[in-house]
Order: sequence, then structure tokens, then C-alpha cells
Amino acid sequence: MTEITVAALQLALTDDIQTNIDHVSALVEDAASQGAQIILPPELFEGHYFCATEDEGCFARAKPTAEHPAILAMQKLAKRLKVTIPTSFFEKDGPHYYNSLATINPDGEIMGVYRKSHIPDGPGYEEKFYFRPGNTGFKVWDCYGIKIGVGICWDQWYPETARAMMLMGAELLFFPTAIGNEPHDPDLDTSRLWRRAMIGHAVSNVVPVIASNRIGAEGDLCFYGHSFITDQRGDLVQAFGKTESGVLVSRFDIEQIRKHRAAFGFFRDRRPDLYQRISEDK
Repeated sequence: MTEITVAALQLALTDDIQTNIDHVSALVEDAASQGAQIILPPELFEGHYFCATEDEGCFARAKPTAEHPAILAMQKLAKRLKVTIPTSFFEKDGPHYYNSLATINPDGEIMGVYRKSHIPDGPGYEEKFYFRPGNTGFKVWDCYGIKIGVGICWDQWYPETARAMMLMGAELLFFPTAIGNEPHDPDLDTSRLWRRAMIGHAVSNVVPVIASNRIGAEGDLCFYGHSFITDQRGDLVQAFGKTESGVLVSRFDIEQIRKHRAAFGFFRDRRPDLYQRISEDK
């Protein structure tokens, strides 16, 4: 298979996990009815974005992968619809807590778990209080004979994330997200920057990028949506604004994209012998 249809979901979320699962499931069904084979919900769709404040009671939300209600629900849905669903969730692993993602295949099986590598810490996004830095390394998965890479929210701002997954063979990049206004600076609208950062990944790696965000107000945070799908040229082929709820669906010819990537020569002309400074921790 060289053609693949992908989808991104955008919606407002409540703080009731079953309500959210129901709403996400309805959109997954909608996307599947339009032919989508890989369907991306937003980051941590199980509830409100609890990382806006530091509250030790929120650790009770986390569950092991095999017991998490969102994972169990998406497994059943993926199997019934015969689709792949990269599913973000709050993971508990013994005494450790991670912002994680399980990629669920059309048989309802978990192909693997990725744990968010870059953990933000700032006003409204105090994730270091809750999550350990991921220890899985970046991940790619074979879906329908096409490799996909998935980063989680803050990962998407780092060009190293996209390039690492591309070097691992990724041919589509997915980024589930929970991002909105900046409480410390009401005049700062990062939605444009957010899109540009990922569009840059598309252009410099000649790869489609699929980004899914939530919308709506949750406490002091107002999530700005703007979910999108861009092609390998960095052109937006599907996009939402800040208030729409629904699905974005696009189809890509991966074989054609492979030809474009080879022709650009970005991977031919790499000079890793000059890049040691990037991996130095100072």
C-alpha cells in the first residue's frame, strides 16, 4: 500500500472521562466513515488539562497502560472500525508517571508505547510536577506498510524530534497536543508559532504532518485549536480555526512523497560529522 488516509480530531473536552471517550469515539467513527485509516485524537483527551496547576490529587488520574479506560475504549473501537488510533494518556508505571501514547492497530492491539521526551514547565503548563521525562526514546510504527512517527505536544517544537523519527524511517508525523493561551502574557498568541514550527518539520523533512489540538476554556486556559494537516511541501491541506469541532481528513500518496524526498536531497546532503555540538549537554 502506498496511499494512506489520515485524520485529526478537534473538540472541547469535559473533566469526565466517559463523556470524553464518547465524544472522541463519535469523531473517530466519523473519520473512519470518511475513509481514514490512522486517526489522531488530541493529547490527554481523558479529561481537562490538569497540568495548569500543581495538585497532588491529580496523580490519581493515572493508570497503567493495560488498565487505562481511554486505552481500553480505543482498543475496542480500533478493532471494530479496523483503524489505527495513536492514543495519548496519563500513564502510571509503579511509582513513576508519564505523559504517554499507545499506538493501537486495527486488530485492537497495542503496537507500543511512547513516553513524551520533552516536558515543559511554565505558567499554565506545569508538566514537570507530574511527568518524568520519557525513557522510551523516539518511536516509529509500521501501519499498513507505512512507518509513522508520533511526538507529543512540547516534542513538536524541537526539530530534533522530527528528524530523529525520519531517520528511523517515519513517513508521516503525528503530534497530539493540548495548547492554548499563555497565562503570563495575554498578548502572546502562540498559535501561529505552533503551526509554523511543525510546518517547518514538513518542509525540511519532506513529510506530511498531522496535528490535533483541543478547544474551549478550562479554568484560566483557553485552548486555541487550529488543528491541521500539511502535505510534504508544508502547504496546509486541511485546517481548523479556534472554535470548530470535528475531523480533518486527507489522503496521501506515500510513494510520490518518497520521490519528492529523494529529489530534495536533504538526507543525501546531511553532514552528521558536523553536528556533534547538537548532542552536547552544555
